[in-house]
Amino acid sequence: MWLHNVHIAGLRGSSRIRILDNKIKSVLPDNKTKQTNDNSPGIYFENAIAFPGFINSHDHLDFNVYPSLRSRLYVNYEEWGRDIHVQFADIIQQVLKIPLAFRIQWGVYKNLLNGVTTVVNHGALLQIPDKLITIYQECAVLHSVQFEKNWKWKLNRPFIGKTPFVIHTGEGTDEEAAREIDQLVRWNVFNRNIIGIHGVAMNEKQAPHFKALVWCPASNYFLLNNTAPVDSLRLKIPVIFGTDSTLTASWNLWDHFQLARKTGMVNDEDLLSMVTSIPAQVWGFRESGRIADNYLADITIVQKRNSPNSPESLFDAGQPDILLVMHHGKIILFDSNLLNQLTRAGIETGGFSRIYYDNRCKYVKEDLPALVQKIRQYYPGAEFPFTCAGDATIIPADK
Repeated sequence: MWLHNVHIAGLRGSSRIRILDNKIKSVLPDNKTKQTNDNSPGIYFENAIAFPGFINSHDHLDFNVYPSLRSRLYVNYEEWGRDIHVQFADIIQQVLKIPLAFRIQWGVYKNLLNGVTTVVNHGALLQIPDKLITIYQECAVLHSVQFEKNWKWKLNRPFIGKTPFVIHTGEGTDEEAAREIDQLVRWNVFNRNIIGIHGVAMNEKQAPHFKALVWCPASNYFLLNNTAPVDSLRLKIPVIFGTDSTLTASWNLWDHFQLARKTGMVNDEDLLSMVTSIPAQVWGFRESGRIADNYLADITIVQKRNSPNSPESLFDAGQPDILLVMHHGKIILFDSNLLNQLTRAGIETGGFSRIYYDNRCKYVKEDLPALVQKIRQYYPGAEFPFTCAGDATIIPADK
């Protein structure tokens, strides 16, 4: 398969990408007058930009049916955790009635619809038999110093090897949040590789004790009206990007991008690297994070709203502008405008369902409308950022 006439972020001009099996076989300058030297089917784009499939370095996949919950701003996550279980106990109980499998499945779709092809789940090991995207859970998960029982022993238990530890830390604006980071560092007796999440209270002296920091600005501003000083911290350690769940942040990753840009602490190039190449290095994904020869064919293609060569347009798009999402060489989401091309090229379109952002129709792998109906049977108040077709929502696999 060829993807023609796409602008690859970081490269000049338009390119064509050859996909073979689950890998990127080659990336070449596009020449509309030159035919490809094989009979592979091709998809042609206009004014489109291609990213490596985004890597979301922090989410709780089973928490994404929740609405965002707070009654006020807080000084730390512990205060928030206590408060919502008092103020919103009824909503929490309603969501927990939804079978875990349905909540997890929606968490996966939340990421897919945002152009994410790899997500790092934080929490208990989840059983996800049908993985539309890559779910990374091969790390030692600790919730936090305050909420993880026996965290000191778990951090220092023997025979753990080089497995990275992932933990919420410094999620607050008070002195306790800063002291919590010092406590975590002090008790890391065997110098484990710790990837901290949030780090709102982290300073440059504390940062080198961590392998990396996951920055979640939307979640931080929602709870604390503050976020980590990543402009200085990323001079000390790698900083990567996470969404957290809808308990504390919008489902919309592109809103998170806009908020990150408004902080003035990163530019578009920095931000793109935080969801592609840098997390690939931090998590050890050797074949992800780039659109290049022999890398996994995890690709998101977006319709640009500005001129084709405008660098300011990198993150000016949103979910309705996503034209195609590919995971390991397989298309898992495409815009309705591509349907005829895919059909003529003989590319498999069976087993996709339709969703709508206003008048923009997207085809998504498997039956997402059915999942929405199942969730609403248990929680009628569940909100989703799209509407579903009333009839014939799924393309039969034999069409």
